[in-house]
Amino acid sequence: MRRSIFIAFVLFAAAPARAAEEPSGCDKFKWNIDHERAALTAPDRVKLVSGSELAALPATGMMLGLSAPAEAKLPMPPERAPKEGTFAGFTSFKAAPKAGIYTVSLSAGGWVDVVQDGHALKPKAFSGATDCDGIRKTMKYEISASPFVLQVSGTKENSISIAILPSK
Repeated sequence: MRRSIFIAFVLFAAAPARAAEEPSGCDKFKWNIDHERAALTAPDRVKLVSGSELAALPATGMMLGLSAPAEAKLPMPPERAPKEGTFAGFTSFKAAPKAGIYTVSLSAGGWVDVVQDGHALKPKAFSGATDCDGIRKTMKYEISASPFVLQVSGTKENSISIAILPSK
């Protein structure tokens, strides 16, 4: 009896971990990510240091240099506190070309905050998968045609590839 209770407990305890695992493979994203993946891996990605300001969104991806969260001087505290030993950074844009839905995609795991008009925007949709070369997660945000800041935190590396593209 004790053994069966123990086995049931172990199976029950392990169930949430299995349910929380993200899907694996490029075909597991909720929408087609070919355009975003190409931008994230393009050889002509714009190289930025944290704190850079751009007049417009680049047509391709960006490679953003990151630093320790305390040194990153993010304009707004991230919605999710970064863990010890991770990296953070930000870049700002004078405006989106026009108001609309944009995909924000990352080459690796990390937390994204899109800050506009003094508050963090909530993503309209999210998709992520492991084991897909060049892309780890993508989110859709409704961005107005006014200045905004993209903050990234909680990454394991000191740089990350980012793409901000009009949603198709």
